[in-house]
Amino acid sequence: YGITLSVVSVSKISLILEIKGKFKIRCELKRHLAPTLVGKISRSLPFGGHSHILEKNAIYFQTAVEAGLQRTRREFKKGDVAFLSVGHAICFFYTDSKIQKEMSPIGRILDDPKILETTEPGDEVILYCDTG
Repeated sequence: YGITLSVVSVSKISLILEIKGKFKIRCELKRHLAPTLVGKISRSLPFGGHSHILEKNAIYFQTAVEAGLQRTRREFKKGDVAFLSVGHAICFFYTDSKIQKEMSPIGRILDDPKILETTEPGDEVILYCDTG
């Protein structure tokens, strides 16, 4: 029948966040957290950009994904991945955080998020599907 099974799960999308010349970290988007938003993001991969630091709690970079927020909140745990509609940014939290702006949770970091603290503003960032 020619049916091939993809490595990409319907409910989770495995990704690599790479800080060029420094490290790679595994993370995943979870469709149940924000179905429309995660769908839009996954169809737009890969992304590249430059890192910014959010209140010494997270790194983020801007994307071209224009989407509204779903199921927003202001408190995030270490390892959470969230989307900020202002600037179309994807944020990766390395500490527990209470932030000023509403964001949509979209996934989790699978490796130790503490390594993100070594990221400096302006580092080159790439987010792409984990095919291995």
